[in-house]
Parts: sequence; C-alpha cells; structure tokens
Amino acid sequence: MAADWIEEHCSIPDGFNKGRRFELYDWQLWCTVNHYRVKPGATFGQLAPAFHNRRSQVIAPQKTGKGPWSASIICVEAVGPAVFAGWATGSEVYDCRNHGCDCGWLYEYEPGEPMGRPWPTPLIQLLATSEDQVDNVYRPLQAMAKSGPLGELMRVGEEFIRLPNDGRIDVVTSSATSRLGNPITFAMQDETGLYTKTNKMVRVAETQRRGAAGMGGRTMETSNAWDPSEESVAQRTSESQRPDIFKFHRIAPAHLSYKNKAERARIHRHVYRGSVHVDLDAIEAEAAELLEKDPAQAERFFGNRVVYGQGSFIEGDVWDSRSGQRDVPDGTAVVLGFDGSDSDDWTGIRAETGDGYQFTPTYGPDQRPTVWDPAEFGGQVPRLEVAAAVDELMTRYKVIRMYGDPPGWASELDAWVEQYGEKIVLRWATYRTVQMHAANERLLTDVTKAESSFSHDGCPIAAIHIRNTRKAPRPGQRYVLAKASQTQKIDVTVCSVLAHEAAGDARAAGLFTVVPTSESYLYTASSTRRR
Repeated sequence: MAADWIEEHCSIPDGFNKGRRFELYDWQLWCTVNHYRVKPGATFGQLAPAFHNRRSQVIAPQKTGKGPWSASIICVEAVGPAVFAGWATGSEVYDCRNHGCDCGWLYEYEPGEPMGRPWPTPLIQLLATSEDQVDNVYRPLQAMAKSGPLGELMRVGEEFIRLPNDGRIDVVTSSATSRLGNPITFAMQDETGLYTKTNKMVRVAETQRRGAAGMGGRTMETSNAWDPSEESVAQRTSESQRPDIFKFHRIAPAHLSYKNKAERARIHRHVYRGSVHVDLDAIEAEAAELLEKDPAQAERFFGNRVVYGQGSFIEGDVWDSRSGQRDVPDGTAVVLGFDGSDSDDWTGIRAETGDGYQFTPTYGPDQRPTVWDPAEFGGQVPRLEVAAAVDELMTRYKVIRMYGDPPGWASELDAWVEQYGEKIVLRWATYRTVQMHAANERLLTDVTKAESSFSHDGCPIAAIHIRNTRKAPRPGQRYVLAKASQTQKIDVTVCSVLAHEAAGDARAAGLFTVVPTSESYLYTASSTRRR
C-alpha cells in the first residue's frame, strides 16, 4: 500500500517532467514493498516489530535515483500509512480525508491485506555528513512537499519541515548533532559509505538508530558502494548477519573488468537497470574521466562495486597521539630509513631506537633535520650534503641497520655498503608490492595498536607527510603508498616505514641488546661488525 500512496501523492521533483506523477522504478518498488513488508503474525498496536525488516539498506550507483526515492519514503513516514493498523477482513478503505488530506484518494483493501495509518506525531531525521550532501535528499523532499496534496500537510523550511500534530522533519549533519538522542519515528541516513570512526559518524548513526528503536520506529540507509579500507557504516551493515535488515545491492558478474570499455558498458547496464532516466553514454563519459584520476572511485561510484580506494594510510590524529619527544644520546644503537630523490621529491632519513622511538636526526653545525626539499637548493637535492649527513650519523650513533631505497641513489648506496658494511647498509626497494605492503602494515599496526610501545619525536614534517599519504590498492588485497595529490609529498612517510621495518628486523635478528642502567634500559648494538 505504501507504494500506491507514493505514486498518488509524490511528484517528480525536477527536470523536464517536474511536477508529474512520481512512478516508482522496478527496483524502487522492490525496495519499498520489502521495507514495508508485514509479518504474518503481526498484531494491531505493534510498531517496528510488525515488520519483517527493522531497517533497510540500499546500495546503488550515482544518478540512479536514490535521492528522489528516499524523499518519497520520508513523505510516507511523515504523513502516509507507515504504521501497521491490523489486517483487513473486507470492505475496509484507506481514505485520505480521514488523515487531513483532501486529495480524495481512496485505497480499497483486499481481505487479509495489512492496513496502514500515519504516525500520530511523526518525528523524522535526515542524516548526512555535510550540508551539501544532505541536499541530495532534502532538495527533492522540499519539492515534493511543496507540490500537490502534500503541500497541505507539510510546511517547508530551510532546515526543517513542520508536520501535523507537532511533528517535524529535521536535517542533521556532522557539524550539527545537537538533536541526536531525541526520540524519533524514522531516520533516513544518506551516503553511509562516508560514515566512519574518523569523522565520528559511526557513533552518530548508532545513536540515531537507538533513538528510533526507543519509539518503535525504523531506519533506512542509502549509499554508493564503499571503500572497505574505511570500515564505514555501510560496510558494517552489509556485513551484518542480522536477518531483520533488508539489503539491496546490485553487483555485476565479478569476471567483468571495469577497465575494459565493452565490459564496463555491461556493468553499467546491469547496475542501472530500470532507471530509465539515466543516459548510459553520459555515465560512461563521467566514469572514463574519473578512471584517469581515481580508478577505484570510478568503479565504486558508477560500477557499484566495493573496491579499495586511496584511503588514509595513518590518520593524522592517531599519529600525533604517539608523539613524545626525548633525547637520544650519542652512541645509542639505532637503525636508519633512507628514501632519496633528486629534483621532484624530497630526500630524508628517519631513525629508530631498539625500544621503538622514531625520530628525525639532525646534522651539521646548525643541527638541521635530515630532510632535504630540492626547492630549497635550487631545484636539486644536495647529494654531497646528504652523504656528509649519513657519515655523521654513522659516527654519532651505533647504526646497526640502514634500509635505503635504491632508485636514483644506487651509486651512493653502493658506496655506503662498501664503506660501512653490507650487513649494515641494505638496499630495500620500495617498488616490491608484497614486501612494501607488509612493511606498511607493520608500522600501521604498531602506531594504532594500544599495547604497542612505538613513539616518535613529533617531527612536523613527518606529521605533514603522514597526513598526505594514501593507500593505493594493488591486486591481492594489498596496497602501496601514494600521494593524496601530485603537489603533496610523502617521502618522510616512506623513511618512517623503512626505519620501522629495519628496527623490527634488527630486533628479530637479535642485533639489539638491552643493558640495564641506574635509570632505565638502553638498547645497544650486539654482535654487529663493520667491514
């Protein structure tokens, strides 16, 4: 019945057909009837428990029509037959005039059909991450509420809509969550693939669902396909084994490659099936352009596939929480991580002690940090100065391992191997996906794991580079490190990864020895000889 009510009361919100009758596509009809499907044993007076599904999730690609359909569902919850009203025995009708609507629509129930009635005081929240995002649903909702018979029942404002009997529809974003915790009868959560722990939207969504449950209400969420590296609300819902969550997510056959134009067209025909307003040629043009910049995002947005994107490597706040500057005396056993460039990117060295304290060493009479931006040196890294800094660090500390990325610096690394020993200086190529993924994961785990002893010096350059670093997906659920944009630098992040990998390997090989002192424990070099 809810589907019939929508088509009689809601109108197309925009475009050439604005104001005409809103007729549900097949997939919209399927999702609507499943959300409002009543249990055979439901009894009059039951609210949420009368329905098969406590909440629903709809995953669909860009431009498929999620926003207007979501708006139509909100209209049902606001002034339509959203509450179970018992089973029809024959001759019963739903008469809009009995519920404040003078449109004249009557719905005749069949015997044994579930009946519906409006909420006495509908309290609805529309949730999104930002004001721009919320417009995807609120804008078509405003248009529907202003036209046709709904205009008599819904008073539209910029941030809320007044409903009969002191009901209302409120907009809630991550920057305005003061209404959270209020009792509500329904919540529409838009783009839950963007709700993560980092932006605190996981807690917001859970709080909102509890508010609905307390009133016997239900919730619905819509989204594009999500990035599994972000552990979003959409992913949590999709992976839930609860039988009372309706899920709709069209996925094309896995063997079709999104990078192949012909196969991509087949994917688009599958996931956009039924959305007759969509111009697939326009979708192909948008997808092809996005593929050049962010292939994973294109496949999620238009192919409706769950694929890893370029999510953050380490969240900046988490990295900062490990900061705790301390002195590292000369003679301390350390390892070094070196990543070099010539003119495009930075060159840097990070060091780490045996107990997991990482820092950017200094060199020279001015005690400059061992980070070189070629822009400060006429466009090229001062190689002789870098070599002098390496020699100073080898002299000042007991360097037991140095991992260096060879490209661009192969001759210098060869010289350092000859000078300091092949057991101390090791060529560690970062282009090896398997090894680099494992090294990334080692640092990520030790930064984020509560019981880890890892700490660092709070180097501001390292903090910036960490924030610039993204995960670039590779086959086999692996990733390497990539820049958030071409203008940002991540070289010191790579140095941190190499230093931490060297420290872990050195500890595993027994190259650090713990020596108790009167104040603490110091890590010194053990059984390492320089050639």
